[in-house]
Amino acid sequence: MTDLKIIKQTENKLFNRKEIIANIEADVTPSNVEVEKLVTEKLSAKPEAVKIKQILGSFGSHTFKVIANVYDTKDDKERIEPKIKQKKGARQ
Repeated sequence: MTDLKIIKQTENKLFNRKEIIANIEADVTPSNVEVEKLVTEKLSAKPEAVKIKQILGSFGSHTFKVIANVYDTKDDKERIEPKIKQKKGARQ
């Protein structure tokens, strides 16, 4: 994985976050953890305040489009992002 190139960055003051659209060059689809690390390094943000929304790739291409939200604080992220429900009887 090389570098994260930010295409568009929008400041959303209502939700106290930056909305990011970026490109990543890689041979295989990067994981959420890898993308989160690149976003935190590029924007000097805390990892717990970053939410990766999507990692999109097109067939045969080594360029992946990333959509992410970077919040001011972890509390803002927890308050705004939807909670993930676990299925009944699912093991943890």
